[in-house]
Amino acid sequence: MPEVTTVIIRRCIPFIVTVMSPIQTAKKTNFRWVVCSMLFFATMINYMDRQVLSLTWKDFIAPEFAWDDEDYGRLTSLFSLVYAVSMFFVGWFMDKAGVKKGYAWAVAVWSFGAILHAFCGIATCGALTGVWFVDFDGAKEILHDMGVAGLPITTMSIFLFIICRCILAMGQAGNFPAAVKVTSAYFPKKDRAYAISIFNNGASVGALIAPITIPVLASRFGWEMAFFAIGSLGYLWILLWLILYVKPQQNDYVNQAEYNYIMQDEDSVDYFSRKNESIEQAQTREKRIGIIKCFSYPHTWALIVGKFMTDGVWWFFLFWTPIYISEFYGYTADSPMGMSLIVLLYLISMLSIGGAYLPTYFVNNHGMDPYTSRIRALMFFALVQLVGVLAVPLGNISPWLFVIVIGLQGASHQSWSANLFSMVGDFFPKNSIGTMVGIIGMAGGMSAYLIIESSSMLFSYAGTSGAEFTFLGYEGKQAAYMIIFSCFSVMYLIGWGIMKALIPENDSIRKNDGTLNQ
Repeated sequence: MPEVTTVIIRRCIPFIVTVMSPIQTAKKTNFRWVVCSMLFFATMINYMDRQVLSLTWKDFIAPEFAWDDEDYGRLTSLFSLVYAVSMFFVGWFMDKAGVKKGYAWAVAVWSFGAILHAFCGIATCGALTGVWFVDFDGAKEILHDMGVAGLPITTMSIFLFIICRCILAMGQAGNFPAAVKVTSAYFPKKDRAYAISIFNNGASVGALIAPITIPVLASRFGWEMAFFAIGSLGYLWILLWLILYVKPQQNDYVNQAEYNYIMQDEDSVDYFSRKNESIEQAQTREKRIGIIKCFSYPHTWALIVGKFMTDGVWWFFLFWTPIYISEFYGYTADSPMGMSLIVLLYLISMLSIGGAYLPTYFVNNHGMDPYTSRIRALMFFALVQLVGVLAVPLGNISPWLFVIVIGLQGASHQSWSANLFSMVGDFFPKNSIGTMVGIIGMAGGMSAYLIIESSSMLFSYAGTSGAEFTFLGYEGKQAAYMIIFSCFSVMYLIGWGIMKALIPENDSIRKNDGTLNQ
């Protein structure tokens, strides 16, 4: 049966490629967009798995285990920390093992971790009472009889969820190192930010689909089924990935014209001699930079700063926006209004596709080199972030205005992120892209950890202090949010300034033939 499935899918590929090809005189194939679509769906599933907890904890999980904001903040911050540390190692693993196997392993691990969340209630019941062989509803009844406010229930459930979040984080850390590495293999420099923005918008689409599916699953079938159903999608993706993905020089569906287009940044393109090139031969042709050596380049530190100063902003929006809407407007995650607000937010954030095309426009229409076009685009995205200071004031007028502001910030962040990832491929050899994305991803994850951890503590303090805690005329938790959004608004400009100081001019550390500039 697996052989039959493989044959059917492979025979459909030429049709898919033909349909996706532009109707024009150009005869090159367009398989690179099939690959980009696979990256898009992986990223979409990645973010849906990540969002299940944020959309279920307040209304479904917290009442069962007596969680509070600090418990949720602990889960999300630890997820960010493990994600950050894992990025450092997973990036190196992708370069070493190759993206075909490495990506499949990453998705398999995070899907397993996502599904495992569903069994935390049963595991809590078993650990505290010794009763293991119960279904989801049976576990709920036993825990309820014990008294939902009991400390052991809260402590044990948090411990088990932490384990699941750690497994999820370790697997999900592999998504961007693998996806950016694949993009660098299948797209020329001028198109990479655009391609990355397309698959990166899988995050927005995942976050868009999540609020209209996950709360419904949780309310009708239990929060456990939400984790189980969404987590299972990853294994379907793995099947397609193992069948479809082949490196461009070895891909029967990439012809000479498309290969020349992909490799236009190289000094020489020899399609047929690289057709049967082994991994060892490719590594010999293009030298891989060691992890320690990477830190000797200012380019590395510029990209680290760019991610560290900004990534936590996106993670904060992802984890805390549904809570803000529920707490200040009274719209729960499964209410029609709550779902509509979240959907609008991520629809606006998808404008990042247009933003990420900006460097390609500069290259094609103004003759800029990739670095100059990207640094100019990054400055524009940093300026857009200044609207964040209006989030709370406008939000007091209407929740729709609040969502529009956060959506614009999300769109500019995703455009910023796509161009940062593209700069990795501009500066570094292809065999080191996974390592570099892992390094800067670790910086972004550490930023997320610090922002989420400090935010949860600030919210707890503001909630306890009430009217005594003020900032710019706002009290309590609203004052805390005003502090956070004000900081977010200027972090991108600060990061851009430091990046520009570290790399003032276009300066790649590699030559076109893959050798390093010494």
